Amino acid sequence: MSGSIASSPHDGARALVVTFSAAVAIVSSFIGSGALVGTPISQVADGALAADATAVAPGGPAFSIWTLIYLGFVALAIWQALPAHRTDPRQRRAGWWLAAAMLLNAAWIVCVQFDQLWLSVLTILVLLAVLIVVFAILTTTTPSSRVEAMVVDATAFVYLGWVCVAVVANIAAALAASDIDPFGLGADTWAVLVLTAVALVAVVLAVAGHGRFTVTAAIVWGLAWIAVARTTGDGFTSPPAAIAAMVAAAVAIVATAIARLPRSRPAETRITNP
Repeated sequence: MSGSIASSPHDGARALVVTFSAAVAIVSSFIGSGALVGTPISQVADGALAADATAVAPGGPAFSIWTLIYLGFVALAIWQALPAHRTDPRQRRAGWWLAAAMLLNAAWIVCVQFDQLWLSVLTILVLLAVLIVVFAILTTTTPSSRVEAMVVDATAFVYLGWVCVAVVANIAAALAASDIDPFGLGADTWAVLVLTAVALVAVVLAVAGHGRFTVTAAIVWGLAWIAVARTTGDGFTSPPAAIAAMVAAAVAIVATAIARLPRSRPAETRITNP
């Protein structure tokens, strides 16, 4: 696909930036985990981002999805750097945006390490916007192989799906830490409202992406752990939030299944549907 396309100095620069961004994201993850330096995310800002801090905080095990995402970053960086893929028009379009998404993840970790929750909200909203751009690029172009679909598309889609859930948890954490309850509706009501919004976003992504199941899988993963966290343990229990999370997950699954129903479209596009 890319063999007949002339190489450009920008191709090498893009591959280098993507590799650097993946490295920065992975190093920052050690800071966010508190493994070497830094404070675990669940403990920053007096526990504002802990699994029991708000009605829409996912349970602790939900964050294991980051292992998959970080492995995807490594694979994606290697894929972009390979000479055979550097001139691929698809990688040229998506590469800089993917690098930005990785760096924004690192920036978010820095924000919360310094207890800057509202700055972290702004950062994750920008990250969400960047990932939507990546989603648009990858769903309107065709990967060269199933390997590319798994390495590039699936990594980006899992990342997007998780951020769709994380953004509402982040906003809720910032509001709770600031002791703000908009309109005085209460945590349960707001949980139902924002989880309904997540369900709607999942439907939009399913329709726009013709049922990319990796996006939905990540969204459902986050929603499922919100439901678990609201019904178990000694933390923030909320039956309305748990029910809303389960219903939102069901809506996302059904919307994706419907969007994946056979339709008249070129056969080769099937490999773009991870």
